[in-house]
Order: sequence, then C-alpha cells, then structure tokens
Amino acid sequence: MATAILETANDRFKSRFANWFWGGVALATVLHFLTFALWPEMETRDVSSTEQALTTIELPPEIEIPPPPQAIARPATPVVSDAVINEDITIASTTFEDNPVSTLPPPPSATASGASREDLERAPTFTPMTVRPELKNASAVQAALVRNYPPLLRDAGIGGKPIVWFFIDENGHVIKTQLSTPSGYEALDEAAIKVASIMEFSPAFNRDKKVPVWVEIPIVFTAK
Repeated sequence: MATAILETANDRFKSRFANWFWGGVALATVLHFLTFALWPEMETRDVSSTEQALTTIELPPEIEIPPPPQAIARPATPVVSDAVINEDITIASTTFEDNPVSTLPPPPSATASGASREDLERAPTFTPMTVRPELKNASAVQAALVRNYPPLLRDAGIGGKPIVWFFIDENGHVIKTQLSTPSGYEALDEAAIKVASIMEFSPAFNRDKKVPVWVEIPIVFTAK
C-alpha cells in the first residue's frame, strides 16, 4: 500500500523560487530599459562666475617715529648745613592765661585792612568772627517755610535744601541775600530767598566787637 506525502509550505516555496527569481530579473530589466528610454535628456549649463579686477591701493608713507626724550637729570643731593642751632631759643606762650584778652590788640577794622563796608557787602567772602550770629525768630521762619513751599512740589513729595548766603550787619539785620547752592528746583530756590528775607539774627562778634559778616545757611524744605 502506497503512503501519501504531504507538501509543506517550505517545499512549495522552494519549488516556486525559480519562477519568482527569473520573473524578478525580467521585471528589473524592463524597468531599467524604460527608465533609460523615457528619461529626459540632461544638458550641461554654464555655471562659471566672473571676478572683478583687483585695484592696487597706494599705502601712505611711513610715519617717522621721533627719538626718545632725553634722560631727566637727577636732582642735586641735599646738603646738610653745619650751622649750630641755638638751644636757648624759646617760643612765647600762647595760652589765654599768659595773654589776657584785655591786653591783646583790638581786631583790625575794615578800613585798616583795606576793605570798606561797601567792599565787604559786594560779594560773599570770609569774615573773621569769634561768635556767630544766631537766628532769633525761628517760629516765624518755620511758618514762612510752610507758607512759601511751592504747592506742586509739596503735593508731589519733593523737597530740597538750597543754601543761601546772608550778609548780616553789626545789629543783626539781614542786608543782602544770595543763592549759594541751588536745590535743583527753581521754585524752591525762589522760596528760599523769600524765607531768608524775614530772618532776624543776633549780631556777630569778633572778640568783644560787633562786626558785619557773611554766613552760609541751608533752607530745608521737607514734604510730609
């Protein structure tokens, strides 16, 4: 009795391999032929470029370097004097106990120093004094500060400190005012001059004599 042999998928693949192989070769040949037959012809194009001619630049003449400066001469060697210092030289005492105020000469007057009252009043200058003038009407000045404070700056919270020169006579009266250092706000500077005009001072003294003086005082505006 004959036995039937079953064909597996692997056997079927092997038996059909030759057909698939030669069929693929034939298909590839046809595709290559069609590609070369129907493919458009390629043409070469001119892709060359042109360059502009280079121009020669004339270089400036070389700069002559000046020679180095001459060496500075060394300073002369100091010579110590052989003179003998007298050890008996003494300096007079300068204390108030040894020099009472009553025996001192009076301070020089404006005329003696070559400067008149008009010359002193003309511009701020250093004036010697031993006692500075003191403000006498502080409450009135405070009220003037509030009254003359520019409303726009006060409401905006902007303050300032202009510095004003005062020329005060022998009786403490303000004769002249002049802005020394502005605050940065013209309205505050103008208000400071108005406040300065109402200030009253005690007279300044140079030892025991009343003297006219220039003093520099800041006028402070503080927004609250």
